[in-house]
Amino acid sequence: MVANQAEQVGFVGLGMMGEPMVKRLLGAGHRVALADADPARLAVFAGEAAASRPPTLAAMGEACPVVITMLPNGRIVEDVVFGRDGANDGLVAGLAAGSVVVDMSSSSPVGTRALGQRLAERGIRLVDAPVSGGVKRAVDGSLAIMAGGDAADVDRLRPIFAALGRQVFHTGPVGTGHAMKALNNYLSAAGLLAAGEAMLIGQKFGLAAETMVDVWNASTGRNNATEVKFKPFIIPKTWAAGFSMGLMVKDLRTALEVAEATGEPADFARLCTEIWAAAEAKVGPGADHTEIVRYLDEMDGD
Repeated sequence: MVANQAEQVGFVGLGMMGEPMVKRLLGAGHRVALADADPARLAVFAGEAAASRPPTLAAMGEACPVVITMLPNGRIVEDVVFGRDGANDGLVAGLAAGSVVVDMSSSSPVGTRALGQRLAERGIRLVDAPVSGGVKRAVDGSLAIMAGGDAADVDRLRPIFAALGRQVFHTGPVGTGHAMKALNNYLSAAGLLAAGEAMLIGQKFGLAAETMVDVWNASTGRNNATEVKFKPFIIPKTWAAGFSMGLMVKDLRTALEVAEATGEPADFARLCTEIWAAAEAKVGPGADHTEIVRYLDEMDGD
């Protein structure tokens, strides 16, 4: 069964990523029902976007055979799905068998597997489909989507995903999408950390930061940070790439959780996480993640 534009799609979470994603869905002709923890934000956005606002999460579940969550973490997703503290007033109070919950948050893969099992006992499907690309790519609909779940469920969601991203990767069974996202962000964090350290070393040796970035991007040292973050955000010290330090540390800890679940020592990932966590403690979880380079510079000056 393939989801189509006649089906109403529920969307829970109108944060920095959720709001542009909803706009993409509406722009593609999908009917969307909205929910958010902030009633004022929900009222303003629903009015502007001409989207419906079910009175409860259970009502959303009744009205929507597909519900997307874009929330800060898996614990909040679980509360939305099953109700807080076992109140049974979440989505499942209204979802029919055969409905699909699509968790596009960056949740714990281990928790996602447990959530999928609980939903399966009720005949409800789960697809974990986190995204990569940040706010900019959420706005233009070019996100990379990593989808874990049954192939038939992922195929059902492709018309919805088409409004949000240009590439959809079926990563395997439930939980693998979130594992893939965490491991991807670990690589991103490690690359930024290494490039930032290299830039600071090079500057002290007399190399210009712009020259180093140009050489890296023409050579084997290039990565996402050198290509898209150093010149606009790090070298001019604007620190405004649009992804927080706290979220990066959360994703790194999730990657370690995946490693622990597999028995992999992951020594470098552990060290990387420790450095990022120290930076978060220093500059604050709300700081832009590019400020890891400012942290490294300041630590060197201590």
